[in-house]
Amino acid sequence: MTTAPWRDPALPAAARVDDLLARMTLEEKTAQLYGVWVGAATDGDGVAPHQHDMTVDYTWDELITHGLGQLTRSYGTAPVDPALGAQALARAQRRIADSGRFGIPAVAHEECLAGFTAWGATAYPVPLAWGATFDPPLVEEMARHIGRDLRAAGVHQGLAPVLDVVRDPRWGRVEETIGEDPYLVGTVGAAYVRGLESAGIIATLKHFAGYASSAGARNQAPVRAGVRELADVILPPFELALREGGARSVMAAYNETDGVPASADPALLTELLRRDWGFTGTVVADYFGIGFLQTLHRVAGSPAEAAHAALAAGIDVELPTVKCYGRPLLEAVREGRVPEELVERAARRVLLQKCELGLLDADWDPEPKGPIDLDSTANRALARRLAEESVVLLDNPDGVLPLAPDARIAVVGPRAADALAMLGCYSFPSHVLTHHPEVPMGIEIPPVLQALRDELPDAKVTFAEGCDTSDPDTSGFEEAVARASEADVCVAVLGDRAGLFGRGTSGEGCDVTDLRLPGVQGELLDNLIATGVPVVLVLLTGRPYALGRWHGRLGAVVQAFFPGEEGGPAVAGVLSGRVNPSGRLPVSVPHVPGGQPWTYLQPPLGLAGEVSNLDPTPLYAFGHGRSYTTFAWESFEGTHPSIDTDGSYDISLTVRNTGDRAGAEVVQLYLHDPVASVTRPDVRLIGYRRVELEPGEANRVTFRFHTDLSSFTDRSGRRVVEPGVLELRLAASSADVRHTARVELTGHVRELGPDRRLRCETEVSAPG
Repeated sequence: MTTAPWRDPALPAAARVDDLLARMTLEEKTAQLYGVWVGAATDGDGVAPHQHDMTVDYTWDELITHGLGQLTRSYGTAPVDPALGAQALARAQRRIADSGRFGIPAVAHEECLAGFTAWGATAYPVPLAWGATFDPPLVEEMARHIGRDLRAAGVHQGLAPVLDVVRDPRWGRVEETIGEDPYLVGTVGAAYVRGLESAGIIATLKHFAGYASSAGARNQAPVRAGVRELADVILPPFELALREGGARSVMAAYNETDGVPASADPALLTELLRRDWGFTGTVVADYFGIGFLQTLHRVAGSPAEAAHAALAAGIDVELPTVKCYGRPLLEAVREGRVPEELVERAARRVLLQKCELGLLDADWDPEPKGPIDLDSTANRALARRLAEESVVLLDNPDGVLPLAPDARIAVVGPRAADALAMLGCYSFPSHVLTHHPEVPMGIEIPPVLQALRDELPDAKVTFAEGCDTSDPDTSGFEEAVARASEADVCVAVLGDRAGLFGRGTSGEGCDVTDLRLPGVQGELLDNLIATGVPVVLVLLTGRPYALGRWHGRLGAVVQAFFPGEEGGPAVAGVLSGRVNPSGRLPVSVPHVPGGQPWTYLQPPLGLAGEVSNLDPTPLYAFGHGRSYTTFAWESFEGTHPSIDTDGSYDISLTVRNTGDRAGAEVVQLYLHDPVASVTRPDVRLIGYRRVELEPGEANRVTFRFHTDLSSFTDRSGRRVVEPGVLELRLAASSADVRHTARVELTGHVRELGPDRRLRCETEVSAPG
């Protein structure tokens, strides 16, 4: 029997795809360029923006006759038992393959921002919590587990990670980001990509690019970022995740920057991404993003014009379902309004990826290969470890924590007894299950109240909710105050309720005007403090909130960013002392709710000064976090060398655990550039290392600084290293500098290309 070349796995993928494309009709090529979303809601209460008015009717049998590019969220649209879901997906894939001439299945994609968004799957901490760990290897391990679960369920592509850098914490999607620093976002994000890709899943970087820099922190608002903000803050995490993580897909962002929508920007999606960075994978649209070129951006007059603009810019696949790349595109190509070469280009990229996935092979088999357990014991143990490492002890001035094992504890607050308080908006229970109240959670999620009772069985724990997360009703204050007054200590568990498009206080489309605690939670906290009983504030949030109003009045402050299904036990472990907190802030915590937006990456005029009465200095700086043990930073080695603008320099110190219990210190390296040809951030992170030490143990930490890490975009748009004096600051946070080394760069201004060094290598060794 003769096998067509495109079916021959011994041939190079490019040769196979060229042979296949030569046999395909225009209809069959375009069918590879869109997804289909079976079961998507059209009632105005969906999980994607404008889902109700962007979803179009289609005939399934007619569509799959020509093939299909992608299947959208077979698990993430409605509750389905994973085993039954895998069988249903396999049947759908068989039907797609059997209906077309070539027997090519679809790429199945799912959301996996904080775990596989499926009923019964592990709900891990949100990305902001990953940032708080400062532990890329642990994030990589989590992603590997997520990837294995996706693979076992028949999924090929995961829509994660989010690599947007926080520029305004009022933005609702802060919980989905890794933090406010591009180096932290890039290194942690690249680790997630490596983990997902190592399991055979296509990682999709989003949102490319600028989405989090929206004006006024409004979701999908215009972006007014300048050239340097784009080049030096927004783009580096994507570059790092592509070069070091090996991501095979990129998602175009919803936003427009300086009048040009990302989904219609060839300078971004083709010239930069493919020509300059060498990306060879697929670019997919954010949900309905191509249609939005007509309806929201108004840069296209019809679906066909939107399709043309997106294809020309470099978007290969329309997600989540067919609208512009279907009949409108076909007719435009036949009428000569859209060059067929654009369809051919995108189809080649899609089919090359399907070839890599084995979907063109004759022995392709969609049947699940074994039992599917999406919330295994190993998953839960990993979720617990991530949660524990991510909890940040902001303050503990009087040693109220750890709590006494036999204390009388009043637990108060709307987040204390609610399992959903642990989860972000892209977890399945928050994202989908709220539309199915009759369906059980599918996973066990102990809230803080239950976890604390389990953690401290000899303590007398009482509870009062006090108020709702966002409702203005204060009638519960009286009971809450009464419980607090009877206790030795009050644990106030406050924060956010994740949701979508205004149905929560944090999450996509849940933007805020300022950084006050939601609802009347701040007033509740005032009433609890007035009792005179020490109050431990526990925050379960998706963004930082202003805490200056209570500074110096609280017994302790604990911050957890939606820590996942094991977050309750993790927080309880920190409160009891079983867990020594080691999280560090991935975002600054402000003094006051107004005076925003602000992140620590500010040039001189962005800092406090005499020209304004507003002081943006944070209450707790980026990188801040306390421990139950103490650390000494000793034997610093940092002379004042002179090196070439293409040189390198080692800076090192010894970190010693001087306390009586094991703990982890996070050593951070910041760069200060006193004089440059354009204004620069006063300090910015260029390296870090998490160091775990037993009592009395010491380790030597060495940072290998290369001058590439001092580069920036000059006035002409070139990325350069300039001669001059730099300061390298070893610090416990962006504001807590322990040692400084001055380094003089000599020689000429050096221009860098896309092969520049992006990472500061570190080494941990025994002290010499």
